[in-house]
Amino acid sequence: MSCRRSEALASSLVTEINLAMAKLVDIWDSIGIMEDQRVERMQTVKKHIDGLLHSMIMEEEALRHRIKTDIFTSQKQLDTLCLELALEPYKLEEGLTVLQLEKNLRCHVESLQKEKDDRMRELNDLSKRDEKLCVTLCATPYYIPTGSVPSRSQLQELQEHVEKLNKEKEGRVKVFSGLREDIKCLMDEMGHEPESSLEKDSICPDADIFLLTHDNIKALKLLLSQLEMKKESLISAKDKLKERATSLWNRLSCPEPEGEAFREAAMSTLSDDIRRWRGIVEHLEEMQMAQLEVVIDKVRQELVVLWDKCMFGPEQREPFDIHFCDETTEELLAVHDEELLRMKAVYETAQPILEDLEKWKRNWAFFQEFERKAADPARFSNRGGSLLRESKDRAKVQKLLPKLEEELRGQVEDWENNKSTPFLVYGQRVMDFISGQWEEHRQQKDKEKNERMTKKAETSQFKTPTKRPLGMMCAASTPTPKKVKKTPSQLAPRSATASAGSSTSSTSSSSTFLCVPGRPPLSTKRNKTAESSAGPRTPLQEFNSDKKPVPMSYTDFTSELSRKASFDAFLNSTVRDML
Repeated sequence: MSCRRSEALASSLVTEINLAMAKLVDIWDSIGIMEDQRVERMQTVKKHIDGLLHSMIMEEEALRHRIKTDIFTSQKQLDTLCLELALEPYKLEEGLTVLQLEKNLRCHVESLQKEKDDRMRELNDLSKRDEKLCVTLCATPYYIPTGSVPSRSQLQELQEHVEKLNKEKEGRVKVFSGLREDIKCLMDEMGHEPESSLEKDSICPDADIFLLTHDNIKALKLLLSQLEMKKESLISAKDKLKERATSLWNRLSCPEPEGEAFREAAMSTLSDDIRRWRGIVEHLEEMQMAQLEVVIDKVRQELVVLWDKCMFGPEQREPFDIHFCDETTEELLAVHDEELLRMKAVYETAQPILEDLEKWKRNWAFFQEFERKAADPARFSNRGGSLLRESKDRAKVQKLLPKLEEELRGQVEDWENNKSTPFLVYGQRVMDFISGQWEEHRQQKDKEKNERMTKKAETSQFKTPTKRPLGMMCAASTPTPKKVKKTPSQLAPRSATASAGSSTSSTSSSSTFLCVPGRPPLSTKRNKTAESSAGPRTPLQEFNSDKKPVPMSYTDFTSELSRKASFDAFLNSTVRDML
């Protein structure tokens, strides 16, 4: 259809030219223009028409050339954009005219150029934010080659990097704010004036004065820890001054007006409070100098109390005895104060062991008291269930003592390993002291037992026989059908001397006491006493010999007591209760 219209337009153009020339000829005829002039005029018309057509042809040729150039340029731009944007090369469609090809290429180039511009604009914005955050945080910027067009994945990674830096910045700002606030509070609490540039910058109201770097955070943390240590030092100094003032106040028995200073409220800062307590101490020390003799005497009393608490023996107290002189000087007071501080430090260091040792001593006293009660026959009256309570308490103490001894052993070993020196109580090591207590207890038990045996033997030997009624003697002459239980003296083997002595005693007394029913002869008791005196040596005799006593513990003591009755082992009330 379009071809027909163009052909029709071309035909109409020729027709119009012919009509125009015919009109020109008619005009020339009517005017009377000669042939030569007509030819000249027709040549002019032809020249105009040829020039116009040539001009139009040139313009169209230029248009065609320009379109081809645009196609070539667009093709190159398109290839470049596809390469920069990391896209697949653009494939041209077949069967397109030059104008269609130029239009398609131009539109595609415009689309890719817009994509490139959007990416570069986003890259520019993200790069600025990333650069600013990296400067603030002293971090490494996200690397994208200069002049290159970033891909969508690179822009996404850059966006995530910026968001991560933002979160890091928020966290560091929070840390910085907390550190600076803590530093400011500590300085205000201590009354500390900033000295270094870091201290001045840390309390500066300008929040942007610090770069949020790890080094700056470390510097602020270090400053905070130093200020905390200084605060602890000031608190310790204040406590020492307060303790010193309290000690002096108690020593001097100051009147009530002097004690008003102790009830005053603390000052606004630690430095001011320290200055106040230092003034109080200086005032009390001046008062102390005025009554040296009384003060030194009180310090000595405190020393004796601490020595008792630390369980010092005479050998440990002796080195300081030379300072217990009548001369009262400031130097002597200083020596006493130094010794008092040393003893306080010793007591504070050894307090856990000393407390456990005091606990052991209390339970040891309970144990000895139970042993004493066990030998008292009156305890069987059992009024109000006292015997049952005593048995339960004794079992508890017997269970607790070895446990305390093991705990003490471990504590003392740790202390001695750390201090590389023995832990002494009353001049001897702890376990030696405990073993000595057990050994002393064992010797006391053996001594009491030997005394009872000696007393019993004397009573049996010198007892005067009483006269029995005649009926009892006659009744005893008839044999009784009951079995008579043999006495230990009849069962146990006896030596020749003991047998002879007991035979004589039995013969002399059988005529008098043999008739008594249900009672063993007196010779039995005498034989038993003789056997005991001629038998194995008692623990007391062992102790009185040249052999040194072997240290004992609660376990050794109970293992000895837990043996069954024999002539080689002795029982006490504790074993009887256990059996």
